[in-house]
Amino acid sequence: MTAPSINGTKFPQPVEDLLDPGRQLFVRLGGPPSRNRLMREFRIGAPKADELRARLIAEAEAARERVRIDQAQLYNLVRGGTGGATDADIAAAARRVLADPTAPDAAREAARDALADIGPDPLPAPAVPGSVPPVAPDPMPTPQIPPAGPVTEVTPVSHPDTPTPPAPTRSAVAWPVVLLALPAFVAIWSGWVGLGGLTGFGIVHPLPGIADGFSINSAITLPIGVETYGAYALYVWLSGRVPPAALRFAKWSALGSLLVGALGQVAYHLLEAAGVTSAPWWITTAVACLPVAVLGMGAALAHLVRESSTR
Repeated sequence: MTAPSINGTKFPQPVEDLLDPGRQLFVRLGGPPSRNRLMREFRIGAPKADELRARLIAEAEAARERVRIDQAQLYNLVRGGTGGATDADIAAAARRVLADPTAPDAAREAARDALADIGPDPLPAPAVPGSVPPVAPDPMPTPQIPPAGPVTEVTPVSHPDTPTPPAPTRSAVAWPVVLLALPAFVAIWSGWVGLGGLTGFGIVHPLPGIADGFSINSAITLPIGVETYGAYALYVWLSGRVPPAALRFAKWSALGSLLVGALGQVAYHLLEAAGVTSAPWWITTAVACLPVAVLGMGAALAHLVRESSTR
């Protein structure tokens, strides 16, 4: 910020050099300017503005005191008591009375009589200030402060080591998975149901004595249990939104379920291709344990996931 051009220079100036511009500002405002106005007008700091304002107020008080003294002298003149004043003093006081537009008529009449008694001017009449400023205004023109230029928008510069955020990318569509899942569902469903028929799964009546006519093929529990759990465990593992314990359990149980599902499909097709109508005992044993194993793994995974969400 640069100081305004005052007294032919733009450098910061002492208080003495700012008195004349300060008096002009005093006259324009009709009273002492505030500290903030002086700081803004002359581009000076608060201490210098306070000192300049105090000097201006002191000069104004001194001028008012001189006016009060002149009024007292005029009063003595009107009352007829010169108090030992010379003819020059009386003439000066009379002229001040005549120059004062607020003087009463009696005082003006007394002043004219005094001037008539004194006769020719004993001394040149001093310049009498009017009802205006105690200090004559400086002929120097009022300093003009150039308007502030437009504020240009600053482009923020990032740190060189700050990584640039990646541009937003479109997420991959998921509808092709439906086309992939439909044929896989048919193949997996038929394989598990066929293997269940070879291992003793079949038509059962789950509600005897209640709904004797209601029956269900228990072989459908194999694809529903094994494959559904495998898909859910795979989702929990890849989501990454669970604690490490649940993440590890979901990972290994998902891989195990997919492996068991693949072995079940292999076993069914081998037995079907060989014309076997009843699976060996060890295959029947493994298949019979699958619903129980799926129930246990599903309950454990649900417990781990729920425990992580309540912490």
